[in-house]
Amino acid sequence: MVTVRQKLIENENFRFIGLGGSNEVGRSCHIIEFRGKTIMLDAGIHPAYRGMLSLPFYDLYDLSKVDVLLISHFHLDHVASLPYVLQKTNFKGRVIMTHPTKAIYRWLMRDFVKVTTIADEFLVRDDTSNLFTDEDLINSFDKIETIDYHSTIEIAGIKITAFHAGHVLGAAMFQIDIGGINILFTGDYSRELDRHLNSAEIPNKKIDILIVESTFGTATQQPRKSREKKLTTLIHDTVKKGGRVLLPVFALGRAQELMLILDEYWAQNNDELGYGKVPIYYASDLAKKCLNVFQTYINMMNDDIRTKFRDSKSNPFNFKHISYLKNLDNFRDLGPSVMLASPGMLQSGVSREILEKWCPDFKNLVLVTGYSVEGTMAKFLMMQPDTIPSYENPDINITRKCRVEEITFAAHVDFLENLDFIEKINAKNIILVHGESTPMGRLKSALLSKFKHFKKTENEVKVHTPFNGVAVDIKFQRDKVATLVGSVFEDVSKKLQSTGINKDEVVNDESDETEVETGIKVNGLLVNNTENFEIDFVAVDNIREFHSDLKTTIVKERQSVKVHCKKELIYWHITQMYNDIKVLQDDENVSLQFDESKEFDEKTSVLKLEILNALFLTIEGDLATLEWSQSMLNDVLADSLMTILLSLDSMPISVKMSHKEHSHGDAKHEEIAEAALIKQEPLLEKIEKMSMREKEYIEKLTIVADLFKEQFADTFKLQIPEDLFDLDTSEIKGILNVGSHKAVIDFKTFKIEECSSNALKGRIEALLNICEDILSPVI
Repeated sequence: MVTVRQKLIENENFRFIGLGGSNEVGRSCHIIEFRGKTIMLDAGIHPAYRGMLSLPFYDLYDLSKVDVLLISHFHLDHVASLPYVLQKTNFKGRVIMTHPTKAIYRWLMRDFVKVTTIADEFLVRDDTSNLFTDEDLINSFDKIETIDYHSTIEIAGIKITAFHAGHVLGAAMFQIDIGGINILFTGDYSRELDRHLNSAEIPNKKIDILIVESTFGTATQQPRKSREKKLTTLIHDTVKKGGRVLLPVFALGRAQELMLILDEYWAQNNDELGYGKVPIYYASDLAKKCLNVFQTYINMMNDDIRTKFRDSKSNPFNFKHISYLKNLDNFRDLGPSVMLASPGMLQSGVSREILEKWCPDFKNLVLVTGYSVEGTMAKFLMMQPDTIPSYENPDINITRKCRVEEITFAAHVDFLENLDFIEKINAKNIILVHGESTPMGRLKSALLSKFKHFKKTENEVKVHTPFNGVAVDIKFQRDKVATLVGSVFEDVSKKLQSTGINKDEVVNDESDETEVETGIKVNGLLVNNTENFEIDFVAVDNIREFHSDLKTTIVKERQSVKVHCKKELIYWHITQMYNDIKVLQDDENVSLQFDESKEFDEKTSVLKLEILNALFLTIEGDLATLEWSQSMLNDVLADSLMTILLSLDSMPISVKMSHKEHSHGDAKHEEIAEAALIKQEPLLEKIEKMSMREKEYIEKLTIVADLFKEQFADTFKLQIPEDLFDLDTSEIKGILNVGSHKAVIDFKTFKIEECSSNALKGRIEALLNICEDILSPVI
């Protein structure tokens, strides 16, 4: 393989836009853009709001641009607005999630639509809050594609790989490769090995941008075993005293982890708690249905749960001490008990109903085990209020005497786990999401302090904490590498062989960083494939062979101008400027290449020339037409030829240098003297004796004088010796008197000998550059 590396490349811009979940927890939804590709990350709702207010800010972005939407896990703050996106917006992309996430999404979202108009998990009932229907949900399900852990799929040139994220069953981190830039989106993740889930993995590829949760900020958690002991102790002490325990939980996720803990503890304490003495209830319409998913995807859980399944030959999620309640209609509230009930935020549903029933009794306990979002009843309860508002009638307050405790089993990384993960990922750009402003700000400060020794070095770490709707732009500057293909490859290979360089060594990629400077020049086109971000360097003739989808177009240019001088004069001027001229047609035989005896009509005769194998000039009567194929070089050549054609009319006269003899020599010499702005009578005799080179110089000097006359009018005078001159020794000066400023120009050296104004000097220098091009072929 032979590649070409282009050292200078313009900045490539990566853009991040938070539509939700930026400086807040809830309605997670992020947009990333790079190299013409757009990826959407999650599509949740906010648990503290209802209706349209709960949605991400979809009106801030054109969702039709999105190539693919990646769903990290099934929690409603990450997935609940997916049916709305698919059915109510102009979204046209593909949707990817893991197999367990899709399976649980199906049941979870049906309950979401059925139980309340916006969210069984979070929100108040409100008939005006409907965002989508059950039919929308069913249609959305058919559009979801699945991905396995550690597998990579490619969509529109975007490579996506899923990794275990911990947190809940099916939760995934996504590594996204767009044109060689690697982005890692963690979603909600956990580095703790709990009773049934794998901990979050670390991809083995270099990550350029890390989009990471900041839920706990700089807070740290107690070890898992300590939390488990505290949980079981609090519950045991409460039920021993005849109290009841409410654990508000999300229908799926941490609920199953807590049930594993409680089922084991009840089995170990049968004498006091077992055999129905203190029943454990799980109140959720979804619970039993979704538990089937947990029982099905044992193979996606950690080694401990799989070992138990293998050795006991029974499913660990077949709980012996836990009963299921679809609703509270058949619930006999007699004596102490433990109730796991959804929703976890206590906004509505069974958990809210139980809370209002049990909270006036001081013997009872409400144990909050999940993360509480601002604005929810769970968060309000943590403030230990004396009363809580009734769900059915908010104007009625209910006395709160029950005990309220918090033991966090939310499967989010704490500060130490997050910091360790961030250090191991070693990304130079970090974007914090999924965190309230205060803890997120503290985490940012801690990270900047941790990496401060890298500041103002090439390894500097930048931490971004954008608000919703505020874009983050990150610039990448990289070498551009192209692969030689076709005839260009063959030509370079031959040249490499002649220099003794092995073509297989001229490689630049991740597997081989060898770089060989060959000094070989190649001509061709860079073809950028936007689908896979590969660049080919290919000869123009091979375009159709290697890139059949591309079309080549040759643009023909044509310009016409009126000329009022003979063809002989035009031909002579062209021969003085260009050395490669082919005569294609010459009716008047001005080029001495055709039959002189042929008769012609001056008005209809044609002179057609090919100049420098690029320009075609046709002169018919007094119309000159120039044609050429568009290119940078051809355009410049055409401009130079058009300058000659346009200058002919402005000259007082020019001399025709041809094979034919002409009379009226004195008149011709007078015209030459007039053209050179020389008025002295003695010069007329001298002109006839001038050499061809001197006569040509006089004619071109006319053009120079005209240019200066056009710019400076009568303030410009040309000085030529009275006795004419020797072209090699005579002085030819230009004198300018503009106001109080004077300038003297030497037209032999093209230098300004004297000038009292910088502004005037600049104008003269610009004009001299043009004049030098005119006179240089003669001097």
